[in-house]
Amino acid sequence: MKSEKIFKNLVVILVEPQGTINVGSIARLCANFSVSELRIVSPKCDVFSLDTKKMALKGFKYIVNCEIYKTLFDAINDCDIVLASSGRRESTAELKQDSICNAIKWIEGFQKINKLAFVFGREDRGLTNKELLLSQKIFQIDTNNNYPSINLSHAVSIVLYEASKLSNSANLNKNLKYEIASPAQIEICFSEIEKMLKRVGYLLNHTSNAKMTKFRTFINRAKTSKHELNVIRGIVHQINWALSNSKKN
Repeated sequence: MKSEKIFKNLVVILVEPQGTINVGSIARLCANFSVSELRIVSPKCDVFSLDTKKMALKGFKYIVNCEIYKTLFDAINDCDIVLASSGRRESTAELKQDSICNAIKWIEGFQKINKLAFVFGREDRGLTNKELLLSQKIFQIDTNNNYPSINLSHAVSIVLYEASKLSNSANLNKNLKYEIASPAQIEICFSEIEKMLKRVGYLLNHTSNAKMTKFRTFINRAKTSKHELNVIRGIVHQINWALSNSKKN
């Protein structure tokens, strides 16, 4: 008997893909692994070209039905869990990377996920730091250090294969209803926090990005729930209310 999947919908997101053959190959992989949606952010090639269609074969339906987005934030807006691929060899305190295997184990800690998204960056330079920080976890595919570069479609195939093995059989918290805060909810909350901290003088324009990056890293590492994030937003709203009303008195 096949185990029930932890996630209901699996979404693959490509950021500014440059090659039609890669896009076609990834569409075919989406069909191979029963991906729910293929989303593309600001493509730098004609994703509807004949070359794409030839490579996609029966997976071309994912191209026909794919949504095109202007920004990565727009593309992940309705996703519960977002993992971003990185080709960098070293982690930093703010951009801590994990292996794809450990990332999969991390996902297994949640009981149910409505939309699980994997984000893949540009063929030549991957994802920017700002884009990586929109995800709850950054992962890399372990390759030979002497030749770490891997083709985009090959990377997608490895990740989808690992994701296909995810099931509730490995979930140790079946009776725990835990809803982690989504990247979109975190981003909106931190936008409000940043405005408030600038308002009280804690943040300056030239240091804001670095400090907020550290805050985001802390929130993601803590696996903050939706309820906990709402508590933070409530505090921020109350402080803003007090600041506005204190000026009137």
